[in-house]
Amino acid sequence: MTPDWLQVHRGDAPLVVSFPHTGTELPPDVAERLVSPWLATKDADWWIERLYDFASELGATTVRTRISRTAIDVNRDPSGASLYPGQATTELCPTTTFDGEPLYRVGQAPSQDEIDRRRETWFEPYHQALEAEIARLRGRFGAVVLYDAHAIRSTIPRLFEGELPHCNIGTNSGASCDPRLANAVADVCASSPFSSVLNGRFKGGWTTRRYGRPEEGVHAIQMELACRTYMREPEESPAEGSWPGPYEPARAERARTILRRVLEACLTFVQEETAA
Repeated sequence: MTPDWLQVHRGDAPLVVSFPHTGTELPPDVAERLVSPWLATKDADWWIERLYDFASELGATTVRTRISRTAIDVNRDPSGASLYPGQATTELCPTTTFDGEPLYRVGQAPSQDEIDRRRETWFEPYHQALEAEIARLRGRFGAVVLYDAHAIRSTIPRLFEGELPHCNIGTNSGASCDPRLANAVADVCASSPFSSVLNGRFKGGWTTRRYGRPEEGVHAIQMELACRTYMREPEESPAEGSWPGPYEPARAERARTILRRVLEACLTFVQEETAA
């Protein structure tokens, strides 16, 4: 039985869209030790599951956790190894925000035993669901695209210099998918009103790196949207009450148009791949 915090909607197309960071639920035993609920959800991928709610119309399967990344980040290497050695990042069970603010009250950060329990409770079921859906669709079609959907504030000095491009495409420096897929997605973004980069600051998290096996018919690609692509961002550092802003359908519609074309490009690629 699928736990209520794990949302899996099955489709019939060879495309899986994952949402690892849209959750905002904080388990009580975690929440009671945090500095504030707002800080604990500050770095969520705000409104992304709503931005992509058309995916089911394309036949995509979606996998989403409702648990906040503060409890456990299902897009981090479970061994604790950094995805970006030498650069600032957050852990499997983050202890700071992206801006470096402490998430836990003094002496309340999770121990290794607790991290292991959280991994068993939330991390492993999430990835078991992803693996099952990838295997189901690969068995049916022979190949499948895993599209990992993310968003992040446009400016976070601790993590990167300057302002991010609108669309940040990651393929683990070309290792996680066929270059034809990467190029198809990059071409859609390049022809849009938005700026874009392939394998820039964000090259794909653990999900992209773990599942991307193009030689075995599993093509994984990550899209990290700068939040300004589809929502208002505060001019100064985010503060409680100013972040996040509400979802604005009219503002988001231009991004949705491009993202639909991106997912359609993913489907076209895998359909051509399986027909070859």
